[in-house]
Amino acid sequence: MKRPFKASRSADHAARLANTTRQDASVAAPSRRDFVRWLAAGLCLRFALDEEALSEAASGSQALLAQAAGESSTTPRTESDVGSLWPFIQSQAVTGEFPLSWLRPEFKSLAGWKRKARGKLLELLHYSPARCDPRAEVVERIDAGEYVREKVYFNTTPDIRVSAFVLVPKKAKLPAPAIVALHDHGGFYFWGKEKIVETEGEHAVLTDFKKSYYAGKSIASELARQGYVVAVIDMFYWGERRMLLDDDPVDWRERPRDIKPERIAEFNRRAGQSEQLVGRTIYSAGFTWPGVMFWDDIRSVDYLFTRPEVDQKRIGCVGLSVGGLRSCHLAALDDRIKAAVVVGWMASFPRQLRRHIRNTIGHTKLVPGLYHYLDYPDIASLAMPRALLVINGSQDGLFDLEGVRACFDKLNAGYKKAGAPEKCRTRLYDTPHEFNAQMQAEAWEWRRRWL
Repeated sequence: MKRPFKASRSADHAARLANTTRQDASVAAPSRRDFVRWLAAGLCLRFALDEEALSEAASGSQALLAQAAGESSTTPRTESDVGSLWPFIQSQAVTGEFPLSWLRPEFKSLAGWKRKARGKLLELLHYSPARCDPRAEVVERIDAGEYVREKVYFNTTPDIRVSAFVLVPKKAKLPAPAIVALHDHGGFYFWGKEKIVETEGEHAVLTDFKKSYYAGKSIASELARQGYVVAVIDMFYWGERRMLLDDDPVDWRERPRDIKPERIAEFNRRAGQSEQLVGRTIYSAGFTWPGVMFWDDIRSVDYLFTRPEVDQKRIGCVGLSVGGLRSCHLAALDDRIKAAVVVGWMASFPRQLRRHIRNTIGHTKLVPGLYHYLDYPDIASLAMPRALLVINGSQDGLFDLEGVRACFDKLNAGYKKAGAPEKCRTRLYDTPHEFNAQMQAEAWEWRRRWL
């Protein structure tokens, strides 16, 4: 879901990668001379081949290629993005029930299982910031009609301040229920919280993005109109927390309202290309990108607890795509969340491995070693017995569809074992990767039921 245009639908800019693949496939095959030059370089030959040597080597290369073609014809097709490496990789993945799954018969106590499974997740995040005073500062307050929009900065660690919008409904009976609304990835880094909040003079690029993925709605603003206090932060690497380099131009730094769409697209391309480097740098420093995301979201609940307008016993969360991933983990890690909506992010990781990693699983989602212990629906089950609605699209190419169905079955079985089958609802819409109007209607009905 890179751009904003309708055909994309990828949480990690699938369209761009798919286009790149097609472009790569269209490039003419190397000439015999190119082949031999590359072969010589690979063998580290310490001399330059002249034309006669090139011709002789090329003749030999044809025999090697013919032999390789004969051998490859007897090699079974893997139908995997990682080709011949697939059998080994598959052999290392968990088969059968995961060691820390709630559905294993040895787990009898829900509280005991949650302590063990949640403890393993927290351990593998390799990031555990000290609890801190949010020290919130409201820097702007805008009358948005049915609600007031505040621009707020608060601490999620002793050293990190995040930018947020807090939407306070005018007519709600206070204290009111609250929502942590979580924005997506989308291959769209230039803005974060603005992707789900209405702002004055909204850029046309943002408007188009919302039309593609949110049925033209700003879902946080919609929730505020329904009477919820809503908090939306910029995720690490997005919006005000985007990566800026030393020599970046003024328009990328200041984000003027008249910035050209092509400049936004260029920034998003640069950020997408740099995501692997940022991820590798983070992991090299000894922590994980998901650890930062999940703890920022938990600290957002801490901040809501300081607001007198919030009913602390009625807090929920919602998100699409990576926002869905964040919503799932926030409910899994924080029992203060009473109802969660996870949209466009439910997958079984063993089922994803063959062909669904390329455009789906990036550094923002990797917790190394976790999937030796818990599959993704096992993590979602940590929300039990609190309310959980999971929505996916059957046309969403990011996920193995049979894996999604298996996850739904597992979640419902887990809630049944926990004695709360009515608290779990799983829904598959005949749609691509989006949070459309029909999905939103169901999500808001679910929210009203449990909050």
